[in-house]
Amino acid sequence: MLRAGTTTWEAKSGYGLDLETELRLVEVAYRLGREGPIEVVPTWLGAHAVPPEFRSRPDGADAYVRHLLDEQLPGIAAHGRARFADVFCEEGVFTAAQARRILDAARGYGLLPRLHADELAPSGGAELAVEVGAVSADHLATPSLDGIATMGAAADADDPVVATLLPVTTWFLMKDHHAPARAFIQAGVPVAIGTDFNPGTSPTPNLTLAMSFACINLRMTPDEVLSAVTINAARALALEDELGSIEPGKGADLVIWRVPTSRRIPYHPGADLVRTVIKRGRVVLDRP
Repeated sequence: MLRAGTTTWEAKSGYGLDLETELRLVEVAYRLGREGPIEVVPTWLGAHAVPPEFRSRPDGADAYVRHLLDEQLPGIAAHGRARFADVFCEEGVFTAAQARRILDAARGYGLLPRLHADELAPSGGAELAVEVGAVSADHLATPSLDGIATMGAAADADDPVVATLLPVTTWFLMKDHHAPARAFIQAGVPVAIGTDFNPGTSPTPNLTLAMSFACINLRMTPDEVLSAVTINAARALALEDELGSIEPGKGADLVIWRVPTSRRIPYHPGADLVRTVIKRGRVVLDRP
């Protein structure tokens, strides 16, 4: 990630689905961030899927939601490492009503809400993200027109939810559609771009590759993509007052590229273009 110019990333749990493993995943992310040089923001995603021991029950999803509220969430909150809570709000996983219960409860514990929304089909995720005051709605490959309009209205009211789009995922899954980045931009919604680095649907940590696909498949301009991986990405992690732009008083996260103009970064998909990475004022990668 560092060699591709990433200085800060969010790490989600959600691959254990029981309290012990979810705590371990959040703790690993927290310790990696403490060790550096990349800053890591841990997110609890206990509501990533319904585990097999619950899936066989008639009320499996609701029973697992009760488990999340009664056991996982209090344990995660007491642990004190996670900054965000996330839910995979999607048909066949968790409904908007179930996601609302989890995120409302998480906010009560001091965890900021974010949401996996409308990845596979319109599920009301974009609308719900605005309703619960999510910092970011992730994926958004298939939002409804009402969802886009709702997020646009929130942005107009100066209470935006960042649309974090993940173009490598739809490419890797060979989907015939991609997130409607142009519609979000035209609606005034801040758009961030991420890799969605995970073992199932996007096994690449290369941010420059995601930048290229954002131009090719999402029809974003290079300048829009640059904003999407800097200031808007910082907004998606509620770090825009500290990172994401070169301003007095902010942490000096800087990348020096071996290209004559920023428009050349996405022009070379996945290329090794980073010369120097500076993290909060300290050189952490330097290559001739």
